[in-house]
Amino acid sequence: MNKILVFGAGYVGLANAIMLAKDNDVTIFDIDQNKIDLINNAKIPIEDSMAESFILEQNLNLSADFFNKSYLKDADAIILALPTNYDETTNSFNTKILEEVLSKLNSSIDNLIIIIKSTVPVGFTCKMQDKFKNLNIAFCPEFLREGNALHDCLNPSRIVIGSNENLKEFISKLFSNSCLNKPEVFHATTDEAESIKLFSNCYLALRVAFFNELDSYAINFDLDTKTIINAVCADVRVGYGYNNPSFGYGGYCLPKDTKQLLQNYNAVPQNIIQAIIDSNRTRKDFIAEHIISLKPKCIGVYRLAMKEGSDNIRESSVQGIMKRIKSKGIEVIVFEPMIKSDNFFGSEVCSNIAKFKQRSSLIITNRMHQDLIDVKDKVFTRDIFGEN
Repeated sequence: MNKILVFGAGYVGLANAIMLAKDNDVTIFDIDQNKIDLINNAKIPIEDSMAESFILEQNLNLSADFFNKSYLKDADAIILALPTNYDETTNSFNTKILEEVLSKLNSSIDNLIIIIKSTVPVGFTCKMQDKFKNLNIAFCPEFLREGNALHDCLNPSRIVIGSNENLKEFISKLFSNSCLNKPEVFHATTDEAESIKLFSNCYLALRVAFFNELDSYAINFDLDTKTIINAVCADVRVGYGYNNPSFGYGGYCLPKDTKQLLQNYNAVPQNIIQAIIDSNRTRKDFIAEHIISLKPKCIGVYRLAMKEGSDNIRESSVQGIMKRIKSKGIEVIVFEPMIKSDNFFGSEVCSNIAKFKQRSSLIITNRMHQDLIDVKDKVFTRDIFGEN
């Protein structure tokens, strides 16, 4: 049984910790006392129904704590799943927290195996390996969906390992042995693995942007979006994935990863990467202008999270629509149970769903929900297929 340490109890860190704790001794570190207490009481601080039942029903070797160097003794591997938010001033991921943790580990025990799960700029892992020579650093990207993080961890589409030859076999067995399926394992350099992560998310953003622009065209010429998309996607070369229109791509990953990839292209000719980012902005402009043209007196925003089953409201596309609408002086109210205050950036938060529906002359939502079926005649959404 391996001793595994995980830094970061967000959805990436926690999903990996839960998956590995079936066959390994796992300790997960965080700076949030509430998260630590929840995990130690077999509860989870993220929205993930499978993880909720798994942590209760499975006999896991999992504990949570604040980091202490004493945990490093006999550690077989350390997984870093720490935030790397995009910094608009530097046009790059903010890797400060990652670098601080790596520095602490470098000065502790020689030859620790470090597996970075955080999304980083291309070249970051190689740079860190040169800087922290006491560590053995690998980069293994995640391809998880929020709300389904544990399911995707247990059933990965592929495993990508960016490392030197000495680490590949250990890391491959560590993750493959915990999977329920038998995913293909791709061995790569750290630069290649970092590129795989960014290009994967950028392609997903491209799909979202394409079908959103198709939908904008259909709205403009009063065509049936669903008919067009179904016929286009029936071609096996196109396929049906990521084809449900929305207000724009959002969430924690796609907006920042597309911007980071664009920055990595600073010495390479490109057109598509910039166009994806521009298209998302244009889509929000188009949707906002269409909503404004309906001349609603009071717009109700139903949920700020980017999709159903997610507790993440960061960079959600509906917030971009809100800002544009509010700039025209239209009253906007919000229904979002995750927000405990009565105000969200100057908009009233209505905690009573019945009053919210009554006061709203038009309700906008990125994804349709059962809560709104009784008022569907005043709901505006581009959710054509009822899928996330």
